[in-house]
Amino acid sequence: MEEAAGTKLKVGIIGCGGIANGKHMPNLKKLKEIEMAAFCDIVGERAEKAAEKFGGEGAKVYTDYKELLKDPEIGVVHVCTPNRSHSFITVDALEAGKHVMCEKPMAKTYADAKLMLEAAQRTGKKLTIGYQQRWRGDSLYLKEMCGAGELGEIYYARAIALRRRAVPTWGVFLNAYEQGGGPLIDIGTHALDLTLWMMDNYKPKMVVGTSYRKLADQVRTGNAWGDWDPEKFTTEDSCFGFIVMENGATVSLESSWALNIADPREAVCILAGTEAGADMLDKDHDLRINSVKHGRQCIEYPNFKAGGVAFFEGSGSDNSELEARGFYKAILEDTPVPTKPEQAIVVTQILEAIYESAKTGKPVYF
Repeated sequence: MEEAAGTKLKVGIIGCGGIANGKHMPNLKKLKEIEMAAFCDIVGERAEKAAEKFGGEGAKVYTDYKELLKDPEIGVVHVCTPNRSHSFITVDALEAGKHVMCEKPMAKTYADAKLMLEAAQRTGKKLTIGYQQRWRGDSLYLKEMCGAGELGEIYYARAIALRRRAVPTWGVFLNAYEQGGGPLIDIGTHALDLTLWMMDNYKPKMVVGTSYRKLADQVRTGNAWGDWDPEKFTTEDSCFGFIVMENGATVSLESSWALNIADPREAVCILAGTEAGADMLDKDHDLRINSVKHGRQCIEYPNFKAGGVAFFEGSGSDNSELEARGFYKAILEDTPVPTKPEQAIVVTQILEAIYESAKTGKPVYF
């Protein structure tokens, strides 16, 4: 997309709920090269509030996303709706000539995600998925290590997204129809994306999954955001997967919203390679590297409090802001998006297979 000098890229927000207000719109407000010019939500009041708070002068408000997509001035849309509608809204937006940032996960199912990827390829428009955990300081450092081969061949990994009792009680998080599942598709998706990206391995061979709804009917739950309603809790409360890749590598995926563990961790990974290993589990450090040097076992802790790289002029260290800047840089300079849909679709494929295996009690082969 070629923008005339001095003009701003006009952006539309589809879905003005929690993730739009908490992540997308505040960070887009920091980008001088774009203007949020249109807001859509099925609840009109939410779109109006978003337009007042984040919109440019004359920002338009819609309750039907298809009307927003008819506006030729809108060049990019952010899809911030429940998982069920990610696919058809994204496909329609791409077909309408818009670039798309779709919030994670890519879609409820692999078939839906495939429609999105095919639409991006067919239209030539840019599509990215909101996996902002890649933009953390520890993630970028570890990715650089992996890319340089410092861990050697990574053949074992754990992708971890375990909450003790932090069930999201707002929106449609507990609605299996709207979301496609619970903690696995909500936060497990971040941990799996991070792990596969580090390994640069997107060829799964086989998956075994187990899913549990063991705590969802409890009352006086001790939940971080107040007691959940068991009647509305239609998803799993924890889910686990064992993934074997085509090259023989093993990935263990662990996810929960409610699990009786004393040491919860979210969106972190453990990697074990032939030359060294790394993990994000140390309480006092973001990243821990383990290796053998001069015949001795060694532990190293990179310091993320001092120095650092200014990836984009005027940006802070917030990973969601860096993600937004990376996406718009790809649009304005016509370069590949940082988080490719070809990668995100494999995450969706594996998550769906874990749910399928948990349901049938059988392995799923790709």
